[in-house]
Amino acid sequence: MRVLDKPLVVSGELAWLGGDRLERRVESPTKEVSTIADGEVTQEREGKKPRSFSLKRAPQLQVLLDSFVALLAGDPSRLGQSFDVTLGRDADRWRLTLTPRDARIAKQIAGIHVYGTGQLARCMRMDESDGDTSIDLLGDLAAKMPAEPTREGLIAQCGGAM
Repeated sequence: MRVLDKPLVVSGELAWLGGDRLERRVESPTKEVSTIADGEVTQEREGKKPRSFSLKRAPQLQVLLDSFVALLAGDPSRLGQSFDVTLGRDADRWRLTLTPRDARIAKQIAGIHVYGTGQLARCMRMDESDGDTSIDLLGDLAAKMPAEPTREGLIAQCGGAM
């Protein structure tokens, strides 16, 4: 985030629970569980009362949900309903670029990039329209978080700018 002096490093797990259900468990810097299911988002933070809100209030979360579910379910038609899809390849490395079709969503999310090697996704990067970026290192790559991460360094670790 542009307002931070250095990247905010969050570690945990993201799980697809089937259908249109995702769960994000954060272990650090604070414990938190966020679930998207049945059109609702529920956030539970350690020491705080859980809160829920309609997914309609957070259209960017609907876009993330659509992209994750379509990718994990191997559903290219669903992916194409919400995004313009571009695939770049360089030997066994690849990058899938998803650009939101909906102009309202594009005002918040400029694009989503999924980097991979062979059959494995290595990381996902979401570029927000205001210049902020979120980078998720996946699988074995997540264990290789540098001590002083930078946006450029993480993108390079994911597979570069292809």
